[in-house]
Amino acid sequence: MSGQLYLVATPIGNLEDMTYRAVRVLQEVDLIAAEDTRNSIKLLNHFAIKTPMTSYHEFNRYDKAQWLVEQMQQGKNVACITDAGTPGISDPGEELVKQCYEAGIAVTALPGACACITALTASGQKTRRFSFEAFLPVDKKERKQTLEELREETRTIVLYEAPHRLVRTLEELLETLGDRRLTVCRELTKKHETFFQTKLTEAVVYYQANEPKGECVLVIEGKSRQELAQEQQKQWEALTLPEHMEVYLAKGMTKKEAMKQVAADRGMSKRDVYQALLEEI
Repeated sequence: MSGQLYLVATPIGNLEDMTYRAVRVLQEVDLIAAEDTRNSIKLLNHFAIKTPMTSYHEFNRYDKAQWLVEQMQQGKNVACITDAGTPGISDPGEELVKQCYEAGIAVTALPGACACITALTASGQKTRRFSFEAFLPVDKKERKQTLEELREETRTIVLYEAPHRLVRTLEELLETLGDRRLTVCRELTKKHETFFQTKLTEAVVYYQANEPKGECVLVIEGKSRQELAQEQQKQWEALTLPEHMEVYLAKGMTKKEAMKQVAADRGMSKRDVYQALLEEI
């Protein structure tokens, strides 16, 4: 019979966050696939875990995942761990999971620490709906496109950032999103953990004067639906009625459907839209 893949969450800073089940599974599996074995050996030594490790990281995620699947097909049980937190969240674990499903290998996840959720729940921002973007893309074009998408996001936004890039990222967020409320969550679960509730303008000034230290999670308020509706209203008002009609006609709507939608967009009655269109002919 085939083995199984265990996605094992590990602490993001405080070793006391390791679960009993996580320790047991890491002791019982045949092999541990770790993002950085040099980092993970400290964790394993702390909990007296003697299971062999192999490296599984961003740069070998495809070929090594295939090899790990072969090991499981031969009956071995494999645990996947990241440097900190939950495997598969902003790390190569998702590729291994994908290949396991394609090969018919059973996958299970052991819940535990996750920086995204830890920061969100303690941020003081809205938690019912959120968008997790992890680290912003490095490529300039892709980064700009992602920021533009976030500009219209109504859900709470969660981003990861390294201290040496924090100021630049805050400046770009301010330029693109405007002056939003945010919480800078730093050194989560560690001795110097801080939750800094502020606004983007204030955060830029503060971190320009005070060198950022420690890994950060940024939890940013989304655009309000009222603000979004006001911006959309301005866009419609910038169009003439025939131009507005053409937007919906180009999408395949009938004239009646388009007129109804234009009326809704502009807060007018269908009769008034019809009359105004007649006057422009």
